[in-house]
Amino acid sequence: MRQVQISNFSVGGNQRFTLIAGPCVIESEDLIFSVAEELKRITDDLGIHFIFKSSFDKANRSSISSPRGVGIEQGLRILQRVKETYNLPILTDVHESWQCAIVAEVADVLQIPAFLSRQTDLLMAAAQTGRVVNIKKGQFMAPWDMKQVIAKCVDAGNDQLLLCERGTSFGYNNLVVDMRGLVDMRSYGYPVVFDATHSVQKPSINGTTTGGDRRYVPYLMNAALSIGVDAIFAEVHPCPEKAWSDAANQLKLSDVRPIITHAIAVDSLTKNL
Repeated sequence: MRQVQISNFSVGGNQRFTLIAGPCVIESEDLIFSVAEELKRITDDLGIHFIFKSSFDKANRSSISSPRGVGIEQGLRILQRVKETYNLPILTDVHESWQCAIVAEVADVLQIPAFLSRQTDLLMAAAQTGRVVNIKKGQFMAPWDMKQVIAKCVDAGNDQLLLCERGTSFGYNNLVVDMRGLVDMRSYGYPVVFDATHSVQKPSINGTTTGGDRRYVPYLMNAALSIGVDAIFAEVHPCPEKAWSDAANQLKLSDVRPIITHAIAVDSLTKNL
């Protein structure tokens, strides 16, 4: 299993999982700073590596009327300030090829959204920045389809990749996680990320909004860690019910410490740490 270098630490190998976390979308600078500060405090106390995540734009909202974020210019300015203030690596989404070089000036990890994981031009533009690329497996894809995704990025000159599982379409308006897929993707030699909060989504179940059930997040997280995944992705908000996006499945900030504490215990058993 290769290790991918991010800032001053690596992801992969038989070491403690890395936490990728933050609000789904940048709603305000105050929100982003308050969540980043608390998550850094928690991860420092628990001794795990942490990558801060939030999106400047949510381009795949269920409804045209749903808020999308603060936009690329203001969003990157806020993320840059978080990076400098808390000395944290940053992960954020890119949705179009032209965004990649601009976002790479701030973000340590460029994330390819699941719906766009087969978009060749976007994958190659992200890879060509030289930044680490976190690729979310599409809900419509089999685990072995990720081999072709890897090949596109490697052909563009970048093998600094993370492969992310976030559930597979299961009929209408539902997702299911096939834990066998984590085993398959780990066999490709790249670190695997488990997206614990998007995996409990119920896409567009409410018509104009996506639903979900955050109760299942810790259980799926621990199941993935028992397989040996290299990173956990979790969206976190102080008041999820008021969040602009993913209100039903984001973790409540006050619940994060005990959830991650238990996750570390599972990770230790799995990896004999």
